[in-house]
Amino acid sequence: MKYFKTVILLLLMSCGNDKIVQLPEINHSEISEIIDVSAAYLFYDETKADSIELNRKTLISTTNWLINVDKRLTLKQAIPKIIFLQNKKRNAEVHKNEAARNYYTCHDTSINNLGFIDFTDIFYIKKSTDEVVKELNDFHLIFNNLSDIRITASNSKELATSEFNLIQNIKNVILENDDPKTLHLFFNEDLSFQNYITFKSLLNQLNSENVIIANKEFVFN
Repeated sequence: MKYFKTVILLLLMSCGNDKIVQLPEINHSEISEIIDVSAAYLFYDETKADSIELNRKTLISTTNWLINVDKRLTLKQAIPKIIFLQNKKRNAEVHKNEAARNYYTCHDTSINNLGFIDFTDIFYIKKSTDEVVKELNDFHLIFNNLSDIRITASNSKELATSEFNLIQNIKNVILENDDPKTLHLFFNEDLSFQNYITFKSLLNQLNSENVIIANKEFVFN
């Protein structure tokens, strides 16, 4: 518990002057403790033209990074800042730690404490809607909002679903045989960061050796 109290205190101290990060909530996290960390904060700021402020002053390149993103931000607002941070770490020429990871900080409601989602190996790619259509091969999920998710297979089978039956419907569409399959993810840029984390947390529950989730995530307008 000492670890969590330290992190929460760091968050509150870093969000001084009435700056508060409302962390996205998840029902369960596989990761609940990380050591050797430094943090960055993406604030929701209505006073700014793009409604976002990045504070990365406390980041240390050789540590595990905790990226605290306000759940009210959209992907359109947050992803460019996240890509910037990823590139800073990936392109570091000195003081680099290959073992250090990047995590999103969340509020795990099952333990009423912090939980973390690893996104170190994710590459975000911005696409227009027309460009996304050209990428629709193999198996993919298109996330428009919590109640509008499209699951499409390479055999043109498509199923509309929602967050409540997402995992079962993925299995219905994709897991029709034992051949390994790659699942590609497409996210509407107007999604809130809370919705994005909800989807990521749900997909962590898939637990299928026959489904590989691609590390390239497409964000479309």
